Amino acid sequence: MGLLRHPRLSRLFAARWMGQGVDGLFQSALASFLLFSPERQANALNAALGFAVVLLPYSFIGPFVGTILDRVSRQRALFICNFLRAFDLVIVALLISLGKTGIELTIFVLFAFGVNRLILAGLSAGLPLLVGSESLITANAMAVTGGSVLVVVGGGVGMGLRKIFTFLDNANHSDAVLLLVASAGYLITSLLLLRLKKNEIGPMEHERPTGGIAQGFIEMREGFAFLRKRSDAARGIAATAIQRGGLTALILVALLLERNTFHSPANPDAGLAGVAVALTISGVGITCGALIAPFGVARLGRHRWIRYMLFAAGTAPLLLVFAQTQVLLLITAFLISLFGQSLKVTNDALVQSKIDDYFRGRVFAVYDVAVNTAMVSGAVLAALILPASGVSVMVPILISCVYFLSAGRLLRQKKFNFTF
Repeated sequence: MGLLRHPRLSRLFAARWMGQGVDGLFQSALASFLLFSPERQANALNAALGFAVVLLPYSFIGPFVGTILDRVSRQRALFICNFLRAFDLVIVALLISLGKTGIELTIFVLFAFGVNRLILAGLSAGLPLLVGSESLITANAMAVTGGSVLVVVGGGVGMGLRKIFTFLDNANHSDAVLLLVASAGYLITSLLLLRLKKNEIGPMEHERPTGGIAQGFIEMREGFAFLRKRSDAARGIAATAIQRGGLTALILVALLLERNTFHSPANPDAGLAGVAVALTISGVGITCGALIAPFGVARLGRHRWIRYMLFAAGTAPLLLVFAQTQVLLLITAFLISLFGQSLKVTNDALVQSKIDDYFRGRVFAVYDVAVNTAMVSGAVLAALILPASGVSVMVPILISCVYFLSAGRLLRQKKFNFTF
């Protein structure tokens, strides 16, 4: 907890956590509008399309993100991106208030999430410049977990505010007002970043590469080449991506179960409330996962801990094979969040500790592209199997098998060890 009093790190935390809390509010408004409106029937393919809209933008702009983060002041880039995101949400709010669901809404939502990925990559790339390597796991756990918890909190706040706003007006206008609140939150986040100095979170002047932004794809290739020489970092990134892909598939299962099975499809507000409870339980699991990570790493080492966490994550979906009830869904949400978050914060620290700042931006661009592509793939593959009810034993079985196989082969000790 002493890191919270760190004079510079606390400023980075404040900006990150504020932004991610607003992310949760934004996402709750969008989910409410697209999946839990009375006039819209939720099915697996529509929900998977929603995930794609959220996650694919960064996969397309990813090759250029590392280039940007390695060339310009990350503090300035994050300030401008949050400001642009605040303006973008005003336009999204206007479109939703008019009930627009076409290409115009998709374009502005894609922009908002694409910018968000750049922001998170920049914050991750700048973190190692503020703390020593001995505190990196703890700092990373606090940054990532605090942000994840605040996404959940922000989503809960958004759902609560929507109930108030719905009482005052119709559903579309309620979601639009929520987005205006989120826009104000992003503007505050932008201002919080001014508390950091221009070059405080990099890149360092002597490590700025030469060449223009158009070299993005070349530098993305350099990021892959860098990781090929550090096989344990590459395997850790792959394991994290696989875990997140399975998690996205389970989120899709939960959305459909809450929307169409555990509650009447004619009462989407009840389904939304069920999702809120599941997210809260997931937030508790995220917090616990981050708290146990430093102790597990100290006892077993980073590599072994990552392997064990992926094995453990494989046990959670099996609960839904026996029965698909609300209680078992909540237990699964807790366990998969606990093991998955412990894996991710440990791997983030592993990757951060092995990368020179010269390559940090482009490697984290590769990292995020891999994770987001896996998440979209997990959602799409699950959507092809799941019925509209969300009731399926095949999806949980497949997720568990992929987790066990990855932990046993991809992270086997012979290849995933303490040396490069």
